[in-house]
Amino acid sequence: MSHPDRTTIAIAFHSGYGHTAVVAEAVARGAAGAGAEVVSISVDTITDEQWAHLDAADAIIFGAATYMGTASAAFHEFAEASSKRWFSHAWADKLAAGFTNSGAKSGDKSSTLGYFATLAAQHGMHWISLGLMPGWDSTTGSENDINRLGFFMGAGAQSPTDAGPEAVHTSDIATAHLGARVARQAAVFRSGRAALAA
Repeated sequence: MSHPDRTTIAIAFHSGYGHTAVVAEAVARGAAGAGAEVVSISVDTITDEQWAHLDAADAIIFGAATYMGTASAAFHEFAEASSKRWFSHAWADKLAAGFTNSGAKSGDKSSTLGYFATLAAQHGMHWISLGLMPGWDSTTGSENDINRLGFFMGAGAQSPTDAGPEAVHTSDIATAHLGARVARQAAVFRSGRAALAA
């Protein structure tokens, strides 16, 4: 997976109905477009090889739908299983970020993003925020603005509950520029570590 001159970004996500997978794909495209090697891992079917990819990555981006005010049960099961890495500090000083999707425009997505940040903190990781100003916050704005839902902790998406993955809003797909932001920050960290080692 890893190349000595490129950062590696792992996307660990769960998608119950396909909507969050669309966001995960957009995050992956952003990271790859910024020069990183990317591996996407659906955590409900994670393998030993994929755990090794997470261990080797420069950054891990967490993603899940928000159900009942938190990440999906399948993601929570993955997070609990990651405690083996917590004991050995395997993910300490990696970068971390997160994204989520729900049926409502708010849907308490901030709770899920906060949960991801807490998980990252417990592992000793460094959290990367979305880094975008809010859209759709003025009379001249519209639902087509990037970051139309106005999240800062990570990327938030909203998908109608009675429509399939094709209904993920184009603005929310664009807001998944989060992948590119994490890839750029990971490159800075990687270069800094190389400079210190030299």
